[in-house]
Amino acid sequence: MVNLSVSLAGVELKNPIIPASGTFGYGREFAEYYDLNVLGSFSFKGTTGEARLGNAQPRIAETPGGMLNAVGLQNPGVDAVIQAEIPNMARLFHGPLIANVGGFSLDEYAENCRKLAACPQVGILEVNISCPNVHAGGSNFGSDPNSAAAVTRAVKAVTDKPVFVKLSPNVTDITEIARACADEGADGLCLINTLLGMRIDLRRKKPLLANRTGGLSGPAIFPVALRMVWDVYEAVKLPIIGCGGVSSAEDVCEMMLAGAAAVEVGAANLRDPYACKAIAEQLPAVCERLGVENIAELTGAAH
Repeated sequence: MVNLSVSLAGVELKNPIIPASGTFGYGREFAEYYDLNVLGSFSFKGTTGEARLGNAQPRIAETPGGMLNAVGLQNPGVDAVIQAEIPNMARLFHGPLIANVGGFSLDEYAENCRKLAACPQVGILEVNISCPNVHAGGSNFGSDPNSAAAVTRAVKAVTDKPVFVKLSPNVTDITEIARACADEGADGLCLINTLLGMRIDLRRKKPLLANRTGGLSGPAIFPVALRMVWDVYEAVKLPIIGCGGVSSAEDVCEMMLAGAAAVEVGAANLRDPYACKAIAEQLPAVCERLGVENIAELTGAAH
């Protein structure tokens, strides 16, 4: 029998399959389809200090090989998530949750992480540094090594729980950002977030998204994500959650061979609500075909 268990900075998961933040909500809708306890964990919707309605409509557009989204971190705010959503998620899923944390200032990141880390159900803080820094002209925290380091430092000062920094691919050298986070004590990294893209409506001669641009996800970005996971695995000695275009058990194994210790599945959940369940169920057979008895041995094995 194949051992599917993996460890992320000391947090034990029964398997490496994690629905990605923003594609799984708080698990409620998916729990109507299947028992969420077949998953290793799940990263719940990105959480900011205050409630956010998100961007104007339309904010979703299909594209060959994927989709664009400009949802804009719609969420009810950290206090409402702690009061109403986390207790409900704990009833639906009995393993450690991953809290995806957003922020528009260092203080907001730190305060959100402090509050969420106090919840016993939260096992890992996944810090999304793709948010714009309102105190630095709106440029994303994740686009500059110094800003990424500052967020990591601020968050690590308020919690002992593992901090995984989610990196943006919209940079010149992602390994530079990864090293900056590692130097400030990050316990792990998650990559990649979505790639910036856009589509234009030919008839209206206007962008399809009200926000003009959005994040590209889906199978089209898998090779980019795989390359970045490979590069970061070589650059730092931290556990990596690989994310970007994963849609099959074979993709999971490929991402792990590149260096991921666990794998998030995003856009596939929006196309097929059973995607993560199917991938988890298919993993043992794929591992057996590869002659793998312990899936954790795949991590970095292609290097």
